Amino acid sequence: MTKRCLAIDIGASSGRHILGWREDGALLTEEVYRFPNGVSEQDGHLVWDIDALLKHVKAGIEKAREKHEITSLSIDTWGVDYVLLRGEETVYPVCAYRDDRTAAAIQQVHERMAFNELYRRTGIQFQPFNTIYQLYADKLAGRLEGVTDFLMIPEYLMYRLTGVKAHEYTNATTGGMVSAETGEFDPAIVRALGLPEHLFQKLRQPGTVIGEYQGIKVVLCATHDTGSAVEGIPMEGDAPYISSGTWSLLGVKTPKPLTDEASRAANWSNEGGVGYNRYQKNIMGMWLPNRLRAELCPDKPWGEIVQEAEESDFAETVDANAPLFLAPESMVAAFDGALTEKPQTVGDYFGCAYRSLALSYQTAIEELECNTGKRYDRIYIVGGGAKNGFLNRLTEKATGKKVIALPLEATALGNLKIQMEVSP
Repeated sequence: MTKRCLAIDIGASSGRHILGWREDGALLTEEVYRFPNGVSEQDGHLVWDIDALLKHVKAGIEKAREKHEITSLSIDTWGVDYVLLRGEETVYPVCAYRDDRTAAAIQQVHERMAFNELYRRTGIQFQPFNTIYQLYADKLAGRLEGVTDFLMIPEYLMYRLTGVKAHEYTNATTGGMVSAETGEFDPAIVRALGLPEHLFQKLRQPGTVIGEYQGIKVVLCATHDTGSAVEGIPMEGDAPYISSGTWSLLGVKTPKPLTDEASRAANWSNEGGVGYNRYQKNIMGMWLPNRLRAELCPDKPWGEIVQEAEESDFAETVDANAPLFLAPESMVAAFDGALTEKPQTVGDYFGCAYRSLALSYQTAIEELECNTGKRYDRIYIVGGGAKNGFLNRLTEKATGKKVIALPLEATALGNLKIQMEVSP
């Protein structure tokens, strides 16, 4: 049997196991397992079913082993969320970033260390769900009592496979507690917040082998999915990217973090890359049309939805990044409340969503060029959103940049690429 590497790429709505191997110099892939994911409500909080995720991870590995010999595997997921442990025991629930539990914690965090200082130290944009606020909310709720470890979601899943508790650099940077200067957890932040210092261990870089699972090497990829996605984009030269999924992550590679006042004021982030900095911004992304579809037309094919959106002449737009769109009970009601004129058709809602996203990309590109002092002539778009030709055309028109849409599994490709440098 031909040997393969296995990328386990888990997003907020689904996960997939993708085998990868090289043939005649090309990286080839095969999806062998796909499973659903999503938040659920428990005792008034939005949570992840971490046990179900682990079961799917193991089931997909077995499915892959039935087909090929697997030399290595790695797992990537979204950022900021984590699992608490007391020894070997999981602390439940595992809260999701869209939960509003940090509302009271944010002000108290900033009283202990002002956001200006946090940004100067970490270069991480303000988001109410950043790990720093989630951990402080756990402290206020008494959930950190007796806790021995916290592991980001992919770290936890790989721990359950290997028994090794490892902290990976790219995912850690998403949380707002890693020093932009040293690339390690910032002890001054930990002390200022009175968090247990033993939780913040040395960070390991992508490409580190941490253990084995049933004879398969377990490797740390860039476990933040956008970190892997950027590795998987076949870019020519220095150009911005949009990793277009539930979130749209728009950014560019830079040699080092940019933590100046202009970057802070525009809420840009500096997240870890594989040997470089990812200067990027979170934009609400496909969350908007996905939630609209769930309410308005769950059985309608995306092709029909996009066509109706393109045919709509509804011209009003919304701020795609407005907080009211983060986790509304009704996305339709959120749009209605943000607009002066109510959309009349399904196409009007989706047309508004796509036009609003294109405008948010335009604003972000303008900020990016101003803050980096560079001009760009193209944008690479990868992920599920890259399949949307209408949105790509809107983006090209709004930004004045050539859009190169690559509807490929960039995250899985980056995950596999890192593994293959360890297991050629």
